[in-house]
Amino acid sequence: MKTFLSTHHLSLGYGNNPPVLIDVNIKINKGDFVCIVGANGSGKSTLIKGILGLIRPKSGQISFENGLKPTNIGYLPQNTKTDPDFPALVKEIVLSGTLGQMKSRPFYSKKEQKIVENNLKRLQINHLSSHSFAELSGGQKQKVLLARALSATTELLILDEPSNNLDHQSKKDFYQTLKQLNREGLTIIMITHDLDTEDLIGNKIIALDNSSASTYTTKEYLKRYQK
Repeated sequence: MKTFLSTHHLSLGYGNNPPVLIDVNIKINKGDFVCIVGANGSGKSTLIKGILGLIRPKSGQISFENGLKPTNIGYLPQNTKTDPDFPALVKEIVLSGTLGQMKSRPFYSKKEQKIVENNLKRLQINHLSSHSFAELSGGQKQKVLLARALSATTELLILDEPSNNLDHQSKKDFYQTLKQLNREGLTIIMITHDLDTEDLIGNKIIALDNSSASTYTTKEYLKRYQK
């Protein structure tokens, strides 16, 4: 297994406050589907912010390996706010995911247009391309935002509680989509509160507790905590 991302004695926090996470050592391999779990306030989003470079380590380091670059990570935040009065079309929302690849170019090229077209088809929402984003259902909106995140990467996708505000069927459909993307070779890191055995998906669990992180296979975690 090729290592994509690892942390070494990593401590993360905010300002002069005590660290939220201390001495975290984790490893993400190419092709992993990792679920990050833990109680509210345990540091799940803090860990993601550290990986994304949104906050700097207080100590330790984060390493990107085997061709993975920090700029080649797709990210779906926990709460993506959109102005309901802003007349954005689905294809425009998804196109914005390619901005990191454009560098100094002021206009989208055929390459970016093709990426968007492929990801809309990949998620089976190409029929919504010219629809107003504001008029979509919750499940449709989440798939559009996923397509935008996918348009930023072919390597690593990070999701922060993506099933929030989805009904049961939409959540089930969304997780099936993630499983398929992982089978196609996409590495995924996902924060989740869905700890039942039906919805806890992936091959690896990173459990955060008392400022520390422990790594398990999904089978190990379920055997230990889902009795």
